[in-house]
Amino acid sequence: MKLFLPNSAFLGNFEAFVRSFEPEPTDRFELSANRSWISVHPAVLTMVAALAQRVGTNHVKCEPFEAKSSAYFERMRLFHFLGADSGISIQEHDSTGRFIPITQIQDSKALTSFITEMIPLLHLAPEHAEPIRYVVSEMIRNVLEHANAPHGAFVAAQYYKKTNTIRIGIADTGIGIRQAITRSHSAQDDLAALRLALTPGITGTTPKEGGTEFNAGAGLFFTKSIAAVNRNFFVIYSGSAMYKLLKSTATRRLSLHADPFDDRHTALSDLPPWPGTVVGMDLGLDTHEAFSELLDRIRAVYSEAIRTRKKERQRRPQFS
Repeated sequence: MKLFLPNSAFLGNFEAFVRSFEPEPTDRFELSANRSWISVHPAVLTMVAALAQRVGTNHVKCEPFEAKSSAYFERMRLFHFLGADSGISIQEHDSTGRFIPITQIQDSKALTSFITEMIPLLHLAPEHAEPIRYVVSEMIRNVLEHANAPHGAFVAAQYYKKTNTIRIGIADTGIGIRQAITRSHSAQDDLAALRLALTPGITGTTPKEGGTEFNAGAGLFFTKSIAAVNRNFFVIYSGSAMYKLLKSTATRRLSLHADPFDDRHTALSDLPPWPGTVVGMDLGLDTHEAFSELLDRIRAVYSEAIRTRKKERQRRPQFS
């Protein structure tokens, strides 16, 4: 596997970055980077860490980082997960409220610790931080419970003071969305699987509309809805497919849609296949709604989507 870190790789140009990924061969990983400057989204950092741990650090080849921004990658613990000596010596200052370096989460205890550390990063009152805390917790819990990822989830986050934005990345090298969702639903390709996974009430744990009391099929829909309310990017990449919720302006009427393809989005199905799932979110902290109000809006869309699908299924001809 090969991956190149360009001078800029954020969710806005994520597909261009992903196209540089070479998934074969799977038993080794080579990382190279722009020599002058590198600035990337936390999701990119987690992807690199996940690939390195998948092949094992003894099978990682990392070219020396010559860019002036190399100290940032040392502080974000990228070289630690690559098993590489960066040769960079830095004085670590308290990261509270500024960033969370790449963190590997393999159990609920580590998840709780990460979420606790993430709260100060949000710079929000508790009632406004709650929906973000919830969706991040759900994304990581899904990896632990459903992804069959031997190395767990890799997460990282950073707060950008100038834009008052938090960027979060989560990556794993598990079974991927399509294999997970087709346990109970039919999906002809990776993009169809992403569409189902983002649809409220659809979960790979059961074919039942609305899921179960333990898994209602609402996690990814909730996450996308949070990003939509914040009028910002949300990306999910699994297999050869990627879905990206695009930014919307305040002048556009905001609606939450049950079908993710009804949102303003980009959908691709011809990307180099990622062995697992990657999720990236940009959340502007200036625009938020009270948690109870947001829940009411999401609940209404969720319930209507379930009712509509049940009616459609009942109308289908029954053959004995």
